[in-house]
Amino acid sequence: MVEAATLAAARAALAAQRFDLILLDIGLPDGDGTELLTSGDVPASSTVVVTTIFSDDQHLFAALRAGAQGYLLKDDPESAFNASLQGIVAGRPPLSPAMARRMMESFRAHPAASPTMLTPREREVLALVARGNSVRHTSELLGLTQNTTAGYLKNIYQKLHVNSRAGATLVAVRLGLVQSSDR
Repeated sequence: MVEAATLAAARAALAAQRFDLILLDIGLPDGDGTELLTSGDVPASSTVVVTTIFSDDQHLFAALRAGAQGYLLKDDPESAFNASLQGIVAGRPPLSPAMARRMMESFRAHPAASPTMLTPREREVLALVARGNSVRHTSELLGLTQNTTAGYLKNIYQKLHVNSRAGATLVAVRLGLVQSSDR
């Protein structure tokens, strides 16, 4: 067993030795552990399971998109964590139960977005942001504080089930709030 507390130490260990199973933390002092997956430092023959405290969708899906084959929460009870690791060796899905539930929830059908899902102010904010305006500029145009505008944007993301400006812009175009030529 080899332990590396930083990305640099992990890179050195991976260059010196091959590993069948790699438990990878996301929050390392010198960067995000998933950088090892996207940089090609981890050989394809290794099974990589992210072990982290982050239980949100963004971290989960980013790690899986980067190439992690599993995602376990460090705050799971030790017995459950160990059982999950043993399950990985036995070929069972390498996910904490809580993360498996999050994945299932994310694939549930969300109601189709419609303009009526948003308040008139949220539609204004979405239209301006979708046209490429920053939160600051949108705030100035609408006479709002940046915090208020950011709050509207957060509500918009939640209601539309998106997590980026690009996703919100696509929905805004689909809803007819902006034309693709407006962007």
